[in-house]
Amino acid sequence: MVPLSQETLFGLEDFTLLTARRKNVIRSPKQYGNSDEDALPYLQEGGWQLIHVPQEIQFQPNTDEPIHRWSPYVQGFSAGFVQRTLDRYRKDCPHPVVLDPFAGSGTVLVQAKLNRCPSVGIELNPLLHFIASVKVNSWHLSPEKWLRTTELILKTCAQPSPPRFAAPSFLKSETHFRIPVLRNLEKLKGAIDALEAATAESLALKNLALLAFASILIDCSNLKRSPCLGYCREKRVADEAPFQLFAQKCQQIAADLQRCQSQYASALNTPSIVVLGNSMSVQIPEKVDLIITSPPYMNGLDYVMNYKIEMGWLGFGQSHRELKGLKDQMVVCDNVSKGLVRQFSQTQRYTHPWIEQIKADIRASIEQRGTYRRQDMPEIVHKYFDDLYQVMRNVVRYLNKGGRFVLVVGDSLIADVYVPTDLILARIGEELGLTVERLEKARERRSGQIRSYGLRETILTLLR
Repeated sequence: MVPLSQETLFGLEDFTLLTARRKNVIRSPKQYGNSDEDALPYLQEGGWQLIHVPQEIQFQPNTDEPIHRWSPYVQGFSAGFVQRTLDRYRKDCPHPVVLDPFAGSGTVLVQAKLNRCPSVGIELNPLLHFIASVKVNSWHLSPEKWLRTTELILKTCAQPSPPRFAAPSFLKSETHFRIPVLRNLEKLKGAIDALEAATAESLALKNLALLAFASILIDCSNLKRSPCLGYCREKRVADEAPFQLFAQKCQQIAADLQRCQSQYASALNTPSIVVLGNSMSVQIPEKVDLIITSPPYMNGLDYVMNYKIEMGWLGFGQSHRELKGLKDQMVVCDNVSKGLVRQFSQTQRYTHPWIEQIKADIRASIEQRGTYRRQDMPEIVHKYFDDLYQVMRNVVRYLNKGGRFVLVVGDSLIADVYVPTDLILARIGEELGLTVERLEKARERRSGQIRSYGLRETILTLLR
């Protein structure tokens, strides 16, 4: 939608017919602006230079990459970016120990293992922890045994009275799925649950089947994730889709296992540890040479509710209350409880003059508007940076001297106030004893509030 100019505004017959949000867009001083201009005062004060290095950085290419493609994940960065980062510092450290404090679905860990680099990942979401763990710890499985296991699962589903899993009761399963599809998903999950797991190998095969099952759930549903989870009216899913999509995914996994064992045999025993915990405080077993990560963006995306379907079906969430409790532990988004934000406002926390000025500007903008989706947005912004400060303070202590901390992060526009997330994290890094080695603009983005306002995605490299 093309933003309305001020001249267009005065030509409207009835300005009152516009929504309050649209009126704010029309009145916004940020229309047709961009973050590169608004970042200049911060760059000047910090003594940094932002260089433009356009490159592919989003997760989408991973959908065609072996191992990475085992599970869909709309957030995160590309395997190609991780590979470029490993290659860039290969002369300094040929096989660095790599850490990702926001491991997600394991992109950094998988790519590190392909390069025979030991890795450690930290992930608080138990579903994503499970996915990442399976993706880095299944390479030794026999493709033939895997296919026999999947054939057994599908044969079990075809029995007159197969074991049946009951869809999670706290989810709207009969709305999420067409009923015939839902019943077939219950058969498929029941058959997987019925597998024996008496040995380490059989348990690994069962976990791999659960990953394959989780990876097809949204494709079988009436939903789409782009990037937030929502209904798709045009979507039509065949009754037999669960069995067909599961079989296709299993064939894909078998091909990737074969490829790992033939082309990456020397990497099979490279250690990859995935820790279930909070990066703000968790301890890891060893020092690292390279941290590569992408923290949650300040964009309102709810990383728990966005994966509630998979979490519910795999037993990683038994109620919305349980999911909310998990969300409250994570780096804050604007869908957290007001009570959590009120509690934060009464605590001692990290701050910086930039943060205080941004908060004051957001508060003034909200007062001028008269309405906003969260009146407590200034405190949410503050908590976001306090959370990331705690993460950075915790993990930096594991970084060897000469090591690098590479973050991919996007900036934000909130209530017409520019928030230079990358530059504030650069300042935090300096306060923690690191040096800003490089600030690279990787790609341009658009603000969700003012579509004409240009944002950016930055690669921030800090050196210890």
